[in-house]
Amino acid sequence: MIKYKYCLICLAVILMAACSKEDFKDGTPYITPGDMIFESISADSAGNGELLTLKGKGLGDIRTVLFEKDSVYGGFYPTLNTDHSFLFRVPDTAKGGTQHIHITNSEGKTISIPFKVLAYASVTNVSNYNFVEGDELVLDGINMADVIKVELTDLDTEVEIIESEYKKLIVKMPATEANRVTLNITNETGTVTTTQEFINLDKAFKIFTDDFENGFGNGSWGEPATVTTDVFKTGTASVYKIYTANDWHLINFANWWPGVDKDPEYKYLTLWIKGGSTDQVLYLTGDKRPNGFGNGDRSTPLNVPANVWTYFKIPMEDANLWATDDNFNQLGFWIAGPENGDETFHFDDVLLVK
Repeated sequence: MIKYKYCLICLAVILMAACSKEDFKDGTPYITPGDMIFESISADSAGNGELLTLKGKGLGDIRTVLFEKDSVYGGFYPTLNTDHSFLFRVPDTAKGGTQHIHITNSEGKTISIPFKVLAYASVTNVSNYNFVEGDELVLDGINMADVIKVELTDLDTEVEIIESEYKKLIVKMPATEANRVTLNITNETGTVTTTQEFINLDKAFKIFTDDFENGFGNGSWGEPATVTTDVFKTGTASVYKIYTANDWHLINFANWWPGVDKDPEYKYLTLWIKGGSTDQVLYLTGDKRPNGFGNGDRSTPLNVPANVWTYFKIPMEDANLWATDDNFNQLGFWIAGPENGDETFHFDDVLLVK
């Protein structure tokens, strides 16, 4: 009996030793926390999301990685944590600038490493792509709080900053003779150029802004298109069309005379469309496109989400408005249906852009 109890004690000791040496159930290696000695880091500066490797001694069982500015915690790979190496990422929300990274193990021991987060401003969404002098645009993204300068790219024209927050920047657009512009945005990290391009309404050929322009009017099939001041994206008005169920109707921006002459400098057809009650597809049509005008041309579909304004920027080679003649008279958007009931679409800022 005494021998049996002794065997049980020996087995328990062996199991405890095994638990201290084997991996945890999630695959994380158990490495005894040490005094942590810093030797090197793979980079002394990096941007959001970049992977870093810390080298040293006593790096086992690290529990937290804290970026000093605004106390932002970073993610890391515990399964790759060894006594001499530790991998972690600069978090997407890390604030830009010089700071320390505080790395702490399970015993509360910490090393602090000097580091610079390269947090360039990044714009992911804009309130509008069209502007005139004095318009305020809201730019959504990250790393906006420390923006110190905004300019029109390559034009040395400064853009007034109205408000700057971490995820939002509001700017007031200046006068310019440019047809299209991007923005250079400078913060503590440096300067970036927006991927978004902005259209100068004063330089575009206007088919519809707050009303039909440049000889255009309503030539729609079925229910006529109606100008309204109740709903709009830019300015004070939009034009809407009720597409009645299963009628395959279209809105028609018609210019019977003098029409629009072909100009190779036109690069885009742009417009905003506010969707109906469900997601739908509208199709571009034009009287001088290869398939002619009407509800049989499905070559250029526009996916229109429900109940929101969506911006469309169609390269002129896709719009193909002068395929069969050097002057076009009709530009329309038709629907196959709608099948489940009437749908109303609003259109604003229909433009030809150089």
